[in-house]
Amino acid sequence: MTQPAPDAPAGPAKAAPLRAVASAAAREEVERGLFEVRRKVYPRAVTGWFATLRWAAVWLTQVIFYGLPWLAWNDRQAVLFDLGARKFYIFGLVFWPQDFIYLTLLLVTSAVALFLFTAIAGRLWCGYACPQTVYTEIFLWIERLFEGDRNARTKLDAAPVDGRKFAIKAGKHAAWVAFAFWTGFTFVGYFTPIKELGGAVLSFSLGPWETFWIFFYGFATYGNAGWMREQVCKYMCPYARFQGAMFDQDTLIIAYDRGRGDPRGARGKKADPKSLGLGDCVDCGICVQVCPTGIDIRDGLQYECIGCAACIDGCDQVMEKMGYPKGLIRYSTEHAMQEHSGLGGIVRRVLRPRTLVYAAILAAVVGAGATALWMRVPLKVDVIRDRGALVREVEDGELENVYRLQVMNATESPHRYRIAVEGIPGIRVASEPVVEMAAASTRAFPVRIRVPGAEAKGGSQRIVITVTAEDASGLQVREHAAFLAPRRGS
Repeated sequence: MTQPAPDAPAGPAKAAPLRAVASAAAREEVERGLFEVRRKVYPRAVTGWFATLRWAAVWLTQVIFYGLPWLAWNDRQAVLFDLGARKFYIFGLVFWPQDFIYLTLLLVTSAVALFLFTAIAGRLWCGYACPQTVYTEIFLWIERLFEGDRNARTKLDAAPVDGRKFAIKAGKHAAWVAFAFWTGFTFVGYFTPIKELGGAVLSFSLGPWETFWIFFYGFATYGNAGWMREQVCKYMCPYARFQGAMFDQDTLIIAYDRGRGDPRGARGKKADPKSLGLGDCVDCGICVQVCPTGIDIRDGLQYECIGCAACIDGCDQVMEKMGYPKGLIRYSTEHAMQEHSGLGGIVRRVLRPRTLVYAAILAAVVGAGATALWMRVPLKVDVIRDRGALVREVEDGELENVYRLQVMNATESPHRYRIAVEGIPGIRVASEPVVEMAAASTRAFPVRIRVPGAEAKGGSQRIVITVTAEDASGLQVREHAAFLAPRRGS
């Protein structure tokens, strides 16, 4: 070891090697983080208010997902996206590809809502309702049933393979696979009537596309929730990457109260931390052990944090045992932490310009979508001119144009529709003016429209074709078309 010169001050000479060691350690840590093989995270089970809330969200989302396809409505599946027939049933509504605008409004609403709720409450979606979080919680619960909690799982993984270990692992993976493929089956049940799908599975007569998507979705569930887990949140999910653009100092995050907790250190339950020069953090590591992504929240806000609040529940339990106030780790904002303000200070800063703009846009989009849906007429008519015969003269000197009407009955009841026309004196429908249509059906048929020759001006004249339901009020559509007549003297 190199000794400092006799006339050199001791402090700087000793500090240089220390800085070099610290720098080398930092470089080693970075290199290890970049190149090391993934270290498996063993989240410890935790109980508490937020854990209960998280499991309530799991139950709510999964009851809806697994139960909705089995719900009947008007003698059919309540929610069914029938791609083959190009019909989308959502309870009492029937949507067609022409209703794509409603899907657009739904996507815009979801995007703006994501901006608003992230600006206010951070990653609460990730922590409580994201499918990756939900299925990871379920798969972890299954894993604990077979392998036990954190310590038991680490010991089992470190133990050599024997009959007991093989049986436990096989049972766990069998349960995972069964649950994953039931999930894939349910997913496909939103596109193929689930009762028919179940019969096809039992009779081994599944179609190729149903088979592919059941296995694909089941394998994705098994892989993401059983094997990849936090890797999906850290490396695959784009939300973790662009959330920084939506966060500000008034966004709700999970924060460690450094001023209260540091300096950290172990101590007895009856010890006075102030006399020992310590903060409230006993450095037990529970907050790291319960974290599903394996981070230490005491290092500050990190993009890997999904806002699940498991660390809050774990820390609160330790604080309660030590007799300290809860909330060393809590939901807060950067401003609230800096100003040492409580819930009132957080709430007062919710209504800031950013959130007000997001809220106004969201209200406008939701209002427009609700209004459009409320005023939606479940009858659609397209008028197409017959290009084979633009105009012809028929008996009594009348001029006739032929059109092709594409009528879509978007209700779940059969209707009789009457076709009428106006716009030129004496104009009439020469073909059958009444058509009958089955429920949720579409039909194309020719319509012949005639005008007295004396009333027809040369060239193109604007007319209006009206389709009205005779057996239901309010079902009427008016479509503009052009009636062609030869020019005088031509």
